[in-house]
Amino acid sequence: MLLSITQYGDPILRVPCAPVEHVDLELNTLGVNMLETMYAAEGIGLAAPQVGLSIRMVVIDIPEDEEEGETSVIVVNGEQRPMRSIMPLVFINPELEPYGKQEFCTEGCLSVRGIRSQVMRPNRVRAKLTKLDGTVLEIDCGGLLARCLQHECDHLEGRLFTDRVSSAAKVTLAKRLKNLLHMQQD
Repeated sequence: MLLSITQYGDPILRVPCAPVEHVDLELNTLGVNMLETMYAAEGIGLAAPQVGLSIRMVVIDIPEDEEEGETSVIVVNGEQRPMRSIMPLVFINPELEPYGKQEFCTEGCLSVRGIRSQVMRPNRVRAKLTKLDGTVLEIDCGGLLARCLQHECDHLEGRLFTDRVSSAAKVTLAKRLKNLLHMQQD
């Protein structure tokens, strides 16, 4: 079932999310619906606040053609594996440790339609992700997966990628973001 994607200006996007305390059929169904919604919107990640729920849950699916070379192989629970082997990811209560060289990359967001900007983030992440079946994945990755994990987990803290752009970019984006707010109110 397709869910409605919460848009810029909705207060839920600015609230730190509560941990998920237990997994049940309803949460599993939510995971399936979030993936379906993300695919329909042509995204690669979606966090629960983006569908109106203030819980620490994320879905990610990096298409195989988006990762090449060394970033297509990641370390999962101490073993090198193809990134594709863990996709799609549906997880709760993530713990992230970004590290490495700071790099700029263009980001966009399904909740901030039509706006993309350069965002600087560490180029690697160590993450502990709990899947809905209780399996814990300890991942060390770079590339698009590292960036997507950081972007989606920012949502769980009430942050948007627009909060992380440079001061100059904030000035440039201000009018466009204001227009998005007006569109929401209409």
